[in-house]
Amino acid sequence: MSPSRVIDLIPNQNAKINASVDLECTTALPTTIKSHIGPETADGIFDDIEYLRMILTARVYDVCEETPLVTARNLSHRLANTIYLKREDLQPVFSFKCRGAYNRMSKLTEEEKQRGVIAVSAGNHAQGVALAAKKMNIRAVIVMPKGSPEIKWANVKRLGAEVILFGNDFDEAKTEAIRLCQQNNFTMIHPYDDPYVIAGQGTIGAEILHQLKSDKLDAVFCCVGGGGLISGVATYIKQIRPDIKIYGVNAEDSDAMTKSLQEGQRVELKEAVIFSHLPDKGLFADGTSIRIVGKETFRLAQKYVDGMITVGTDEICKKIQSYY
Repeated sequence: MSPSRVIDLIPNQNAKINASVDLECTTALPTTIKSHIGPETADGIFDDIEYLRMILTARVYDVCEETPLVTARNLSHRLANTIYLKREDLQPVFSFKCRGAYNRMSKLTEEEKQRGVIAVSAGNHAQGVALAAKKMNIRAVIVMPKGSPEIKWANVKRLGAEVILFGNDFDEAKTEAIRLCQQNNFTMIHPYDDPYVIAGQGTIGAEILHQLKSDKLDAVFCCVGGGGLISGVATYIKQIRPDIKIYGVNAEDSDAMTKSLQEGQRVELKEAVIFSHLPDKGLFADGTSIRIVGKETFRLAQKYVDGMITVGTDEICKKIQSYY
């Protein structure tokens, strides 16, 4: 079992960052986004103060819950510290992904609603988009890799979305989703690299500071895939309480964000096997398995994340077993 590795990061304030959002489809960004948010800044897509406003006004509670922050008593005792868990597993789709998906889709124009939306996902984002589409009564097409867990694509179908299983990994599924998006003039709902998705996930950070007296909070740890969760949470918390440390956690076999922050630029993983029909070939932490992080999520992580922690599969399994 590989030991956890903690990587401290010193943000490079002088680094030149590509600020464009990698949305992959021309219909992905709202046509009215400039009037909602204001002009693009030199540092990124939006001024970070605008992200605060976007988070505080995010449309997430039409479908999502303000989840409790509970004390992990056994873990706290073992670590001689006070550990809190943000129970996003209590959301209607059992993950935080419904926040960003619904917030993004709440910005659709009436014409875009009529055309429908498309998304590519390993499962959790797919369920978030499907739930939002059901609430808004619009068509949703979800492209998922062939090896996606049945429980996830079955739940997507149950929520009323159309499911297309395509390709052996996320990138192959994404290519098909882009083709369908352009062919049918759908709106692409990106799983992480979209300002409204980031803002939706950032409501978790706002809830944490609201639920817990901030003078008791030393650090926040977030699992990381494409970076939507940690960039949203970090952008909010760091602007309100810059003394609170923000750490991301990567599985060591899908550590795109860790490598990217180390290199000072987005790094694409070449050998990642996200899904497979073959035994022992897929990644255990499939929900966070991506080849490359988002452009905007990377920019925000570079600015606000204090460090990254990588853990091996054996260690993940052991900790799950000990917790439950």
